[in-house]
Amino acid sequence: MRIFGIDPGSIRTGYGCVETDGGRHRFVACGALSTPAGTELPARLLAIHAGLTEAISASAPDCVAIENLFHARNARSALILGHARGVAVLAAVQAGLPVVEYTPAEIKVSVVGYGRAEKLQVQGMVALLLGLDTPPSPYDAADALAVAICHAHLSCGPVAASSRAPRHLRSWRHANVEQLGRRQAP
Repeated sequence: MRIFGIDPGSIRTGYGCVETDGGRHRFVACGALSTPAGTELPARLLAIHAGLTEAISASAPDCVAIENLFHARNARSALILGHARGVAVLAAVQAGLPVVEYTPAEIKVSVVGYGRAEKLQVQGMVALLLGLDTPPSPYDAADALAVAICHAHLSCGPVAASSRAPRHLRSWRHANVEQLGRRQAP
């Protein structure tokens, strides 16, 4: 399965594509779309849409995963980010691809194991999971790859398989230690 991840932003939008067999992930492509400072919002949105349309076409993914808008302290910033997300979703839908959304915390937990991970931690884990010699740069591209990896983990990887397992096998909290056997002392 080939997954295209998007980290939307009005100044810089990251994108990344990974291929997965459910257990291992392979890097396909990544990058960031940005516009010159002072560019009007409509022109920025057009550039984001055109760039994502081209990147999606070149990557030929099976689906698109995008970071969901959570909350923002500044309503104006949230509104502008919503516009950027909208054109990103539009590019995916125009390509005929299913779109799934994940919150920043879901992405960080899935990739790093901690919902408040720093950008450097996400960047490092993405490089490790994809077997890259250097972490992907800029952060927006690494974040987009993390979105794609998150979807791989939650839709077709070991985490997804474990969510279909019986409850007592999904978590140590629900495990019956007596059934699992006790370690014998030497």
